[in-house]
Amino acid sequence: MEVLDLDRLLLVVANDPWQKSPERAITPAEDRLAMTEAMADEIPRAAVSRIEIDRGGPSYSVDTATELLASAGPPAPELYLVVGADLLGGLDSWERAEELKVLVTVAAVSRPSDPTPIAPAGWRVVWVEGPQINVSSSEVRHRLERGKSVADAVPAGVIRCIAQRDLYAVGR
Repeated sequence: MEVLDLDRLLLVVANDPWQKSPERAITPAEDRLAMTEAMADEIPRAAVSRIEIDRGGPSYSVDTATELLASAGPPAPELYLVVGADLLGGLDSWERAEELKVLVTVAAVSRPSDPTPIAPAGWRVVWVEGPQINVSSSEVRHRLERGKSVADAVPAGVIRCIAQRDLYAVGR
């Protein structure tokens, strides 16, 4: 938030993450919302949005950006789309990418991956050094399914939320 000089960080929970849902089972949106709310409690000036859940259907960043900008009124705020740097190479595959690249600046958060990805032409990108924790959300789920600790990668409030909702239990 400091690097980008943000007034607030809006954590948007996808209803149907259309690029993932055909590939694997997706944790229900309301459970992902609860985990995001638990995480937001630990981030100053962070707010959680269910804009994509309430809209229903596949979640497209371009629709969310358009709606957020329309509701902001003039003058339009600068809108950053914060993503892991590993997603940069695929930005042109996103729904209505040509529209999205006009609406947002992509804030690419570094991940411990090699080589450094390159964004397709035409995207405005700023780089943000992220924590160099070499663990993915898939790895977190796999650890939990095996009964292993994730305390090194997940905030305590999120771990409590996962336990309360009985998510990622062994044998699921």
